[in-house]
Amino acid sequence: MTTGVEIINERVKEHSAFVAVLKAEMAKTIVGQQYMVDRLIVGLLANGHILLEGVPGLAKTLAVRTLASALHTGFQRIQFTPDLLPADIVGTQIYNPKEGTFSTQRGPIFNNIILADEINRAPAKVQSALLEAMQERQVTISGETFPLPEPFLVLATENPIEQEGTYPLPEAQVDRFMLKLRITYPSIEEERAILNAMSVTEIAPTTQQVVKPETILAARKVVDEIYVDEKIKDYILSIVFASREPDRYNLDLGPYLRYGASPRATINLTLCARAHAFMQGRGYVTPQDVKSIAADVLRHRLLPSYEAEAEELTSDSLVQRILNELPVP
Repeated sequence: MTTGVEIINERVKEHSAFVAVLKAEMAKTIVGQQYMVDRLIVGLLANGHILLEGVPGLAKTLAVRTLASALHTGFQRIQFTPDLLPADIVGTQIYNPKEGTFSTQRGPIFNNIILADEINRAPAKVQSALLEAMQERQVTISGETFPLPEPFLVLATENPIEQEGTYPLPEAQVDRFMLKLRITYPSIEEERAILNAMSVTEIAPTTQQVVKPETILAARKVVDEIYVDEKIKDYILSIVFASREPDRYNLDLGPYLRYGASPRATINLTLCARAHAFMQGRGYVTPQDVKSIAADVLRHRLLPSYEAEAEELTSDSLVQRILNELPVP
């Protein structure tokens, strides 16, 4: 087994070199926000969609645009508004009166990186149009199914403060997001760097394309090979099951949880832990990899009860209590 892990370690070192190059290119435009940049790359490696939540002005849209600009891939920004229609996203059939035939006009979803800006501003009918694309990597237009390009990644943003004119995302759609990131304000040192770099009238430097799609797809294959010990698998399962059956693990959280994490959380937590280990240059997953990524995988999959809300307990604090009280292998 040791020999196998050593081989994987070498493959990880060989295929993860692009991560440093990608981070360096993004750093030319994005000051600070290392957490957000790292998690965007984790989602890229783990082939999972990401929901970014934060107040305006925290570079959410800029970070997604910068990531897409650093890749040799197609990119499309979709500004979600209350009058958006499903056909505006997936496409529609166009009638040609001269020839008497219909032709398919593909929508903006047919790109590698999709920025769904302010996704909660569109009604549920439009949001549901993304469900098939996000889960099945395909869309259906007038009964005909079209595959989406690879890699395919939906990066959505939402504003947690201004709720007027917004629509809550359906639970089925929220669960399709591998990660939900809570973007916070930068530190005073980071904001000073932002001030020095951005308080000019000149246009920001152009991001260069430094990573090809083939590099990402090859890296994903290596991520799938990263070793996960049985004890780590047991740890992942205990975290997820503790959110469903806290009494089973002697956790006093029963009154605070209405619903726990779905089986998709188990899969995504394992994938993201592997991607996190890949970014650290390791061919094996440690408990710290799991703990580092757990909140981002679970925060949108736990539904706190009314008792939790009354005591001002958030899904983040409930996940942290699970991590603090469960034994680490």
